[in-house]
Amino acid sequence: MKQSLKEAWSFKNIKGRQLWFFDKQKAHEIAGTDNDKELWQQMDAEFVWDKTANPNAQDSVFRDKFAQPVRQKPTNADEALDNGLRYFLSLLQEDGNWCGESGGPHFLLPGLVIATYCSNSMSDEARLVLMRRYFLNHQNPDGGWGLHIEGPSSMFGTALNLTGLVVAGQDIYSESVQRALKWIHENGGVTGIPPWGKFYLALVGLYHWDGMDPLLPEMWLLPKWVPVYPGNYWNHARMVYLPMSYLYGRRLTKTDDNLLAFREMLYQGGYDKVNWKKARRTCCPIDDYYSETKLYSFASHIMSVLEKITWKGLRKKALKNVIDRIHAEDIHSDSVNLGPVNKVLNLLSVYYIDGADSPEFKKHRDRLEDYIWLSEDGIKMNMYNGTQLWDTCFMAQALMENPDRIPEITDALRKIDKFVDYTFLRDNRWEDKKFDRSPSIGGWPFSTMENGWPVTDCTSEGLRTVLGLNKLGLVSNPQLVNDLTHSIDFLLLSQNHDGGWASYEVSRAGKWVEKMNPSRVFGDIMIDYSYTECSSACVQALLAYRKHNPEYRKAEVAKAITRGVEFIMNRQQEDGLWYANWGVCYTYATWFGIEAIVQGVGIHYDENDSENPITKACQGLFSIQKADGSWGEVWQACAEKRYIENPDGQVVNTAWALMALFEAGYPIDEKVEKAIQFLVDRQIESGDWPQQNISGIFNLNCTTTYVNYRNIFPLWALQRYMKVRKTIRNLD
Repeated sequence: MKQSLKEAWSFKNIKGRQLWFFDKQKAHEIAGTDNDKELWQQMDAEFVWDKTANPNAQDSVFRDKFAQPVRQKPTNADEALDNGLRYFLSLLQEDGNWCGESGGPHFLLPGLVIATYCSNSMSDEARLVLMRRYFLNHQNPDGGWGLHIEGPSSMFGTALNLTGLVVAGQDIYSESVQRALKWIHENGGVTGIPPWGKFYLALVGLYHWDGMDPLLPEMWLLPKWVPVYPGNYWNHARMVYLPMSYLYGRRLTKTDDNLLAFREMLYQGGYDKVNWKKARRTCCPIDDYYSETKLYSFASHIMSVLEKITWKGLRKKALKNVIDRIHAEDIHSDSVNLGPVNKVLNLLSVYYIDGADSPEFKKHRDRLEDYIWLSEDGIKMNMYNGTQLWDTCFMAQALMENPDRIPEITDALRKIDKFVDYTFLRDNRWEDKKFDRSPSIGGWPFSTMENGWPVTDCTSEGLRTVLGLNKLGLVSNPQLVNDLTHSIDFLLLSQNHDGGWASYEVSRAGKWVEKMNPSRVFGDIMIDYSYTECSSACVQALLAYRKHNPEYRKAEVAKAITRGVEFIMNRQQEDGLWYANWGVCYTYATWFGIEAIVQGVGIHYDENDSENPITKACQGLFSIQKADGSWGEVWQACAEKRYIENPDGQVVNTAWALMALFEAGYPIDEKVEKAIQFLVDRQIESGDWPQQNISGIFNLNCTTTYVNYRNIFPLWALQRYMKVRKTIRNLD
């Protein structure tokens, strides 16, 4: 049988750093040709992929390289658990973490392509072939692209992905480009692209800088007590705005003859005839998730006036300030940066600031590889430099629910211990009030130590993982356990006035600042809000640590727990469920809500007490259980803030619901057994579960892939099921 060109790609994990390598010589041997053009044609053909049945890839390129399938269809829960554990443990890297795709948003890869084009640092042809293929694979039948892989076509998704496709080398006269242009013209034209899209197109000369709301770098010179000072924004918002304000402040653009010819196709009435002042306010109705407010419109008008009268000396001072901040973020994060959007924009900024031959730019370009992921649908850009710490801590806790289940678990936990230890943030080299950074010591980041941004719930899951490993005698570095006092300090410092916890930092401004949201496509983007999921994770971590060390900041910990539980209880809806901001949707948050209340207050399900919040939550879950015993939701539930059932049962939603029910103390009855059987039936012969609909969400309206959730949570639910079943048998 002929080898696949996928075998010319290899993967390496270096302490969580995820890197793909291409062996061109091996590829030529597999393809049976010395001709590059023929090689790229074969490569492209191998990655042609049909999204119509399911736009979510199965991450098969990575998994086929590492997985050891058990090749046995389970007949009961015990077999499903053992098969699933052996399969997923075979994917654990030697460095002690799980890797995988974390894609989903459709505005990431175009940004990467645009930034590397503008900085003369585009990927090699092997990667460009598969980037183009990814764009083509995810083009909708109507010719457009959505905001994310499951979204309907939008102007933001279509114009931006079409631009990325053309910049990556697609013929502008090809059928795919013409279909996308037709969609754009039929839906009001490219001037309707939302603000982030206007910015990206301006970088490559496809949109005029005059058609943008000003991104004044001078805003960074405001006093910190001013609510709209950018340092008071949610960190993802401010770290994106930072390089945007630099690039806008210098009106930097790169284009070429091919792009100028493409521009003529984009603007049917002619680019030179566009009313750019009017275009600032234009947004395609399909994209307008968060409509422009009167406050934002007024502020934009004021900034437009200021832009016209800005003193050159002030602009120079503002740009210098922004440059210092960009450099600080690169130093603090080892040029990984907080996330993918500020990563590519920082890279481009550093190219213009320091030059292509500078060590700063070269390091930036090297670290861009951390975000690139290869799957059967092509090459994409992950929504972070991975989900390593997050996934690993969840799975570690799943394993520790029943650590003696199979012998392989102990070896896995020893590896995990090393990675969790390495990823722990041990100092405050990132703390600098000049750059609006909060203390980082004692925290854990979402992905890798190099990313460096501590997250409240990641810190909580990291802390609980260490305490669990410590109980099993598997912590190899005793100092790590002692240093958990820093984690408690971090969590206490991060609690908001409302008793809840946000994602990264204490909320720095009032909720009214959201009215300044310029994105049009995202909600809740301006400040860091308190969330049910983050708050529950923090409460559980504080409770776990109090058992380990009851005297450390005893009164403050007790008060924080009480306030946190009250916040969570106040977020419960009348139907007994909770709304989630980071997962799809009500099953996810309800699992977190139940865990915090049960552990924090000690109440459980009581069929005779209908007012009990845990009873209400269980009843709420059963009210949305499907006939086959499963649960299933769609991403629109997050965007519309109402429960919307998925036609198909989802293993991830079902696992979340089951874990919540087991924690609540709900008895194992026919409804529970039916849900367990659903997980058993959906497991495939390899021991894996299929990648179904997307299960991650952010900013209300955009989805993200957590490819390992399909393994972690069914396994955790089955582990918990076995634990409860064993307890019942012992009582009998």
